[in-house]
Amino acid sequence: MTQPTVSTAAGPRRFQLPSLSTLGPLIALLIAVIIFSTQSPRFFSGTNFSLILQQISYTAVLAIGQTLIILIAGIDLSIGIVMALGGLVMAKLATESGVPAVLAILAGFITTMFFGFVSSIIITRLRVPPFIATLGMLGIVTALNQTYSGSQTISNLPPALTALGNTFKIGGTAITYGTVLMLVLYLIAWFILSETAPGRHVYAVGNNPEAARLSGIPIDRLTIMVYTIAGLIYGVAALILVARTGVGDPNAGQTDNLDSITAVVLGGTSLFGGRGNVLGTLLGAIIVGVFRNGLQLIGIPSVYQSLITGILIIAAVALDQISRRKA
Repeated sequence: MTQPTVSTAAGPRRFQLPSLSTLGPLIALLIAVIIFSTQSPRFFSGTNFSLILQQISYTAVLAIGQTLIILIAGIDLSIGIVMALGGLVMAKLATESGVPAVLAILAGFITTMFFGFVSSIIITRLRVPPFIATLGMLGIVTALNQTYSGSQTISNLPPALTALGNTFKIGGTAITYGTVLMLVLYLIAWFILSETAPGRHVYAVGNNPEAARLSGIPIDRLTIMVYTIAGLIYGVAALILVARTGVGDPNAGQTDNLDSITAVVLGGTSLFGGRGNVLGTLLGAIIVGVFRNGLQLIGIPSVYQSLITGILIIAAVALDQISRRKA
């Protein structure tokens, strides 16, 4: 019996025309920029584009973790609330327990990694589907956030916790260090996924787990690694969020599950795993940010912003389905 194999070696690359799922988001972004530029004189400016990047920075970082998980055909519905808990741990330890800021940040990272690890253990050892495992984790961590914080926001943070919210100027436009960190993380994630063996294993597991297993890839170990690394990424997102808002908020992150998934699918990553590009996720996050910013500038109520976000995610998944049927 011939066993299916998975190639993890980088072969010669041939030029291919971009697919519809790749070009579609870019075309949508260009059309949105043109429309909003004609409708609001404040939209097309360096200051506004910098603001959009600031607004999406922590959600876009969260979406890196979500991309890794979706590439192995998983999903994480606790992503936003785990980020909020990481921010609370950093803020509470630094302000109320007198812990040095660096150690408080490290504790926040360990906390978010722990919950990513626990989710992966539930999925790999108890064989609970990722949707159910992380939905349960969402409820557990939501309760922990309220209990740990006493349902109160934590303010008066030390400067080290808000340093990523500081800015520097390029051509008169203020850029936050959080935005720079977001872009650096995307480049690192892109390099690991496209140029390293572990990155190719992630695609192999999502594309065909049985073939990956028969090729010697330890699927459970890889799943645990991916969820735990995603947890670390949630911790970085928590630090960016705390720096941007200046508080630890137990109610933060409640809409970021949907926002991160929207960014991933808009960027061309298949919800069925094994196909996608993390740089596409960055494009998806920018599309969401541009739509929300543009609609706000032209005076569209926030309820319609959610409506359009929902339409965008359905359209992106429909395009993915069409692309899969043609493949």
